[in-house]
Amino acid sequence: MDKFLKRKSTIVQDSSQSQETCGDSHIQDSSKRIRVDLNNLPSDPGSRSKILSYHPNDRDEIRRTYLQKGPCQPLSHNFPQRDISGVMRRFNSAWFKEYKNWLEYSIEKDAAFCLCCYLFRPDLGKGCDTFVTEGFKIWNMKNKLQIHVGGVNSAHNQAVKKCEDLMKQKQHIQSVFLKQSNQEKIEYRTRLNATVDYIRFLLRRGLAFCGHDESDDSSDKGNFLELLQFLADHNESINKVVLRNTLKNNKLTHHDIQKDIVNAAACETINAIIKDLDNEFFSILVDESRDISIKEQMAVVLRYVAKKGIVIERFLGIVHVSNTTALSLKAAIESLFCRHGLSISKLRGQGYVGASNMQGEFNGLKALILRENKFAFYVHCFAHQLQLTRVTVAKKHIDVAELFCSVANIVNVVGGSCKRRDALRDAQFAKITEALDNGELRSGRGLIQETSLKRAGDIRWGSHFGTIINLILMFSSSIDVVEIIEDDGLQTEQRVEARSIMKLMLSFEFAFTSQLMKNILGITNELSLALQKKNQDIVNAMTLVKVSKQRLQMMRDDEWESLLTEVSSFCNKHEISIPNMDEIFVVSGRPRRKALQIANIHHYQVELFYTVLDMQLQELNNRFSEANTELLLCMACLDPSKSFFAFDKHKLIRLAEFYPYDFSATDLRVLDIQLQNYIVDMRLSEDFLELKGVGDLAIKLVETDKHVIYPLVYLLVKLALTLPVATATVERSFSAMKYIKSNLRNQMGDQWMNDCLVTYIERDVFDSIDNEEIMQRFQNMKSRRGQL
Repeated sequence: MDKFLKRKSTIVQDSSQSQETCGDSHIQDSSKRIRVDLNNLPSDPGSRSKILSYHPNDRDEIRRTYLQKGPCQPLSHNFPQRDISGVMRRFNSAWFKEYKNWLEYSIEKDAAFCLCCYLFRPDLGKGCDTFVTEGFKIWNMKNKLQIHVGGVNSAHNQAVKKCEDLMKQKQHIQSVFLKQSNQEKIEYRTRLNATVDYIRFLLRRGLAFCGHDESDDSSDKGNFLELLQFLADHNESINKVVLRNTLKNNKLTHHDIQKDIVNAAACETINAIIKDLDNEFFSILVDESRDISIKEQMAVVLRYVAKKGIVIERFLGIVHVSNTTALSLKAAIESLFCRHGLSISKLRGQGYVGASNMQGEFNGLKALILRENKFAFYVHCFAHQLQLTRVTVAKKHIDVAELFCSVANIVNVVGGSCKRRDALRDAQFAKITEALDNGELRSGRGLIQETSLKRAGDIRWGSHFGTIINLILMFSSSIDVVEIIEDDGLQTEQRVEARSIMKLMLSFEFAFTSQLMKNILGITNELSLALQKKNQDIVNAMTLVKVSKQRLQMMRDDEWESLLTEVSSFCNKHEISIPNMDEIFVVSGRPRRKALQIANIHHYQVELFYTVLDMQLQELNNRFSEANTELLLCMACLDPSKSFFAFDKHKLIRLAEFYPYDFSATDLRVLDIQLQNYIVDMRLSEDFLELKGVGDLAIKLVETDKHVIYPLVYLLVKLALTLPVATATVERSFSAMKYIKSNLRNQMGDQWMNDCLVTYIERDVFDSIDNEEIMQRFQNMKSRRGQL
């Protein structure tokens, strides 16, 4: 403990570095007064912010650090055990909730400390010295914690009062010398409130703040100043207290002020999410991507069940990771958890894509977290696995691989220039107009939309289906453009390439393969879209996978004739010759003497139709092997569909045994009785007869207060819902990142980008934050010239 208890205002920060901590960017500005000891960083956050002795010059830094972080809890619930009087006892993590204002725990010292008493060094009375210097270690005497708190006027409570006073700017010595009149305070509040409103608007829309030239005579000062001027011109009360009508050193328009307010808004948004989590268990969704400035960014999303039984996924933050090894990623996650007061002990699920540094069996991020918390079960992103099945089939089967190579070539040729794209649009417009005149299409809102050819991407979910469906819809228009290139191409190579593409597109092989893949990918595309919903649960996802497998099997068994009819209709419409299915199949590009003598029907039905479907089914079975694990099979028994047809008491008790930290031996016996009453109650109640999934079950249990009657059953439901399904929310956050940090804003700092992303992605939470909360946090970050 001594090496952390440095006298004079030493602040030991966590490993996330000051620029990645809410509000800590100002610590760099005070580097002459604050020494950050990076060489003696403790391994556990319980020893981190020993803000150690109070010094008047460091009041702002102490206030900010205490306000942003406060006393810290350790990330792990596995506290070291000690043998006291022959009984194994250990520190109880629940004590943090009761004594959260001052209690800290150091894993290295295996002791609890009082931050407030150390900060202000009160007259050490009985018990105070233990919590300041040596640390509290007598785990079987919890009453010592209350004794340390003492009465109303105890030394500890006096220290806590001083900590609270430290948060109040009005008690700062500077506020005594620079007294402001009530009118000045009203004007400052009006100006600050208006500034928060401007910033709130820009954050919600993801807009840039500053302009290239923000001087007074500039005609384009940027969004912030332009909006400020616009509102001032239309609101006289605001106009009196902003821009030229206020002191130059208190305009609240400087870039640092803007960043402070945005940081305060982001912190309040995250605090609202953490408050909604309410110390319940959760899962994390993690993925990595590069931003526009080629910096590796890791996004973290929380998945949990809210009080109303609704599954929620919330964006927690984005962290720059210079090293993408599993150890570095874990350190970044722990840093993020520490910053927001989360604990790995509450983790019940992990959701990643299939990168080796994530899902490595021995040294991956999954394995590292499981070593600390064996209840944080890992689920490979279902949507990512589904995409891998499509890519595998597209690469393994030569005819399917040839189809997508040909489609990519068609897209390159037809969309190779603006002139060709315009020709494609004009041709498609003419086709649609003709179809409307003939009554083949119906007009209406959303029925006829402008489409274009697009490329398939191995890492873009659903892109293969979109590529095929767009090409089929625009087949005639694409043929027209290729004909124009063949006739009017400026270079011989272009005309030759157009002719070869024309021959390929007008072949029966191309038409058959494209229609086959359209139908197969159409079945799996419904599954892909369902998996990307935020409220999707693991039980329903398993059911959807099963349904997709059944649909593919039904297609293999019964839909050959319908596919052949569909292909023939397509060929007749576009004047493509249809071969006689009883004749010998001619293999193009290969000597006939070496080719097997097979009929056309055998090639298209066996070598294409059956083979591709069998490969798709096999890949689905291999990729979704998690659906056969004991954990998920037990969770499937919670499915309420068909009057709880899948209910199995023994499997549900086995499910509870997977979580010994949440279900004690006594709980398991009580759960046995609860399950018997629960299933009878559910099947007799009309409210629970039409439920479709576990998500609906959780909501209905809360609405009818059944979650109070069957708390252990509801706990099982929450655990099942918490397990992640897909990382779609993380992917969406990366899309937002590309919008926020664009080519024109490629110099954004990591903290500035994170704050903008939090408020932009979680707009609904951000909207629920009052301006007053943001203003108070902004005011407490450091000493301000104005007072609220």
